[in-house]
Amino acid sequence: MKLVTWNVNGLRAGAGSAGLKQLLDSLGADLICLQETKITRDLLEEPLAIVEGYSSYFSFSRTRSGYSGVATFCRASATPEAAEEGLSGLFTKHSGAVGCYGNTEDFTVDELKALDSEGRAVLTRHRIRTSEQQEIMLTVINVYCPRADPEKPERGDFKLQFYRLLQARAEALLRAGGHVIILGDINTAHRSIDHCDPGDLESFQEHPGRRWLDGFLWEPGRDSENENLFVDTFRFLNPSQDEAYTCWCNVTGSRHLNYGTRIDYILADRALALLELTDAQIMPEVLGSDHCPVQAVLKSTCLAAPRCPPLCTRFLPEFAGIQQKLSRFLIKVEQTQLPEKGQKRDKAERTALGDLKKRRTGPAQKGQGDLRSFFKAGNLDVQPVDGGRGQSVLNVVQRAAAEDSGKQPPMKSAERIADKCGVEEVSGVTQTPVKSPKKAPSKGVTSKAAMNCEKNTLPSTQNQFVLWKSLLPGPAHPPCCKAHKEPCVLRTVKKQGPNCGRRFFVCARPLGKPSDPRARCDYFLWAS
Repeated sequence: MKLVTWNVNGLRAGAGSAGLKQLLDSLGADLICLQETKITRDLLEEPLAIVEGYSSYFSFSRTRSGYSGVATFCRASATPEAAEEGLSGLFTKHSGAVGCYGNTEDFTVDELKALDSEGRAVLTRHRIRTSEQQEIMLTVINVYCPRADPEKPERGDFKLQFYRLLQARAEALLRAGGHVIILGDINTAHRSIDHCDPGDLESFQEHPGRRWLDGFLWEPGRDSENENLFVDTFRFLNPSQDEAYTCWCNVTGSRHLNYGTRIDYILADRALALLELTDAQIMPEVLGSDHCPVQAVLKSTCLAAPRCPPLCTRFLPEFAGIQQKLSRFLIKVEQTQLPEKGQKRDKAERTALGDLKKRRTGPAQKGQGDLRSFFKAGNLDVQPVDGGRGQSVLNVVQRAAAEDSGKQPPMKSAERIADKCGVEEVSGVTQTPVKSPKKAPSKGVTSKAAMNCEKNTLPSTQNQFVLWKSLLPGPAHPPCCKAHKEPCVLRTVKKQGPNCGRRFFVCARPLGKPSDPRARCDYFLWAS
């Protein structure tokens, strides 16, 4: 049995169900748990809800659109017997729930609703056969734990409350019998080995999220074997592997140098890990998100349920439509009968018939006119241009109208008539001006001067390039960093404070260790 968890940073139906099926098949897992789908109930489309060979179970954010959300896709051979949204059970209104909610007396009803309103948990319960041929229940909790925003202290408290509710539910499931797996984006790097820049180790371990993980995870030599604690499957099999990160910052390009954190976990109860766990790996080669997938393999095998639980998305009203019978389309539909003589019509019907009569008895509309009809001499009051400066616009239009419309291309809006030196320039083509029969050419212009003037008015690509470049010079060249002598990139301060909105230049290389020559140097310069 193979399980995969992946924070996809947004799930969309652009590629259709075939594209999603190809993605799920490529992971080769029985259970695929996705986080941060960023899909609300009204945005869920059929290509995401119904994928051939899989059943899916979604939890949506009820507070914000395009935010949070988790989804579990189960292969047909691993169809769950029960499924449930949320950790508190307040949003469960069907018979196929998982149950076992634990002690929630420390939470108010409003707190429980708030914790489950952001679409952060989906539970599925499966029947498995262990390597010892014992059939037992396994509950898989797919979670997307909140992030503690430094600028919003209340989110730190919200995150700890979510951790406590998650622990209460997991321990209650263990006490009821069976095994439990918690997997997803935990949003906390547990040890310094799981962080690219832990800083001061003493203060690092004092982080509230890490202290919660210390108490939640079983540690050999410290905890007894009888405690209902969980195991970090990756560290259980790879205790000393460093630089095993699952999340990187896209803005800094730190994934190129593997400068990130490990915040995505598959946690199994201690008994299950000791008896059935065979492999646990991260999958940094899989791209498509700022996170990479994490997988775990058990010796156990899944026993598919005969029917999907009610939470399955294919049972949602918008996707579960009732098929119509063919005979329904062969029934003769009664037509609306006109009222008999003397019978009054209602006001709405009289109004509709009156409008129809007006439309039918109105004057015939003219067909589409010719564009050249708008340029007839009788409709335009245009004075001819001085013969010494070029022909009139009216003459040009009249001449074009006299020719066959099928042989002439349409006029372009970019065409213009230059009035310099008696030369007409239309779309870059120089034409000799038409002399006015009433005026003689100016005697003060010599043939040599006319030639020079005509030469200067010829279209020049180089002159146009220089002109546009002077009008639109573009951004200034960025400075070069001192360490690599390479052009810097322009960034904007987004953190609230006196410098919010200001722009600055930094080294364009990806973020990495200070000792790595391939990494970004410490060059910094305000743009203004």
